[in-house]
Amino acid sequence: MNDDWNDPINKLVEARHDVPLFHRVGRGIELTEAGRMFLDEARAVLGRAASAGLALAEFGGLKRGTLRIVASQTIASYWLPARLAEFHRRHPLIGIELAIDNTDGAAAQVLDGTAELGFVEGSVDEPALAHWKVAEDRMLLVGAEPTGNVDETWVREANWIVREQGSGTRSTFEEVLRHRGVDPADLRIGMTLPSNEAVRSAVEAGAGVAVLSELVVRRALAAGHLHDLGLGLPARPFEALRHKERYRTKAADALTDLVKEHG
Repeated sequence: MNDDWNDPINKLVEARHDVPLFHRVGRGIELTEAGRMFLDEARAVLGRAASAGLALAEFGGLKRGTLRIVASQTIASYWLPARLAEFHRRHPLIGIELAIDNTDGAAAQVLDGTAELGFVEGSVDEPALAHWKVAEDRMLLVGAEPTGNVDETWVREANWIVREQGSGTRSTFEEVLRHRGVDPADLRIGMTLPSNEAVRSAVEAGAGVAVLSELVVRRALAAGHLHDLGLGLPARPFEALRHKERYRTKAADALTDLVKEHG
């Protein structure tokens, strides 16, 4: 509120509410009781506006906020944690909320805005999403016991333990089979399980064979609980996802820069 009692804004406020804000005595001026109340409220509103501006500046400057991301299981459990730990060391006041979903589910969360960034190991065909490679992953065929020559006949006759449809691990494996002339529908699937760890445990128990990320089976291979059966699978990419049209926060940019830095 302007201190000039002849200021048009002050007069407009008084006229609109039919309440005098000033005692005008000669050339002197004093606030009325309504004027003092209005001044206190006006100052409080200005203070809140300043606080809101500071909060936005802090969000924009990586001083506070929450970064919501989603990742498929292999990435969330084995590849991403070290990078998130480094991000937290650099930006300790930025909270991180990580959701885990399969590749299709992760893409859906980025698409609807539930998550700002996604990290997946399967291919995503969605025009609204930008995607780029952030790392590579090696896939291995593993079993509880060594085996002989793994040819097309062996592949069709083996007892397979697989992830659910929509999983990047499963879609990558099925794509490789098609390139080698094997229809995934011809496989003998003994179990379909919802997590890498469940698949690995079932294979360790002798229930069948599976294709899993080297990140998932590395310790089991070193301990002799699993064996690499030598299918010679190609590397697959890990990809980041973000919506092409949604606002890009500085926190998300900082994480993508860190991921690029670490490779």
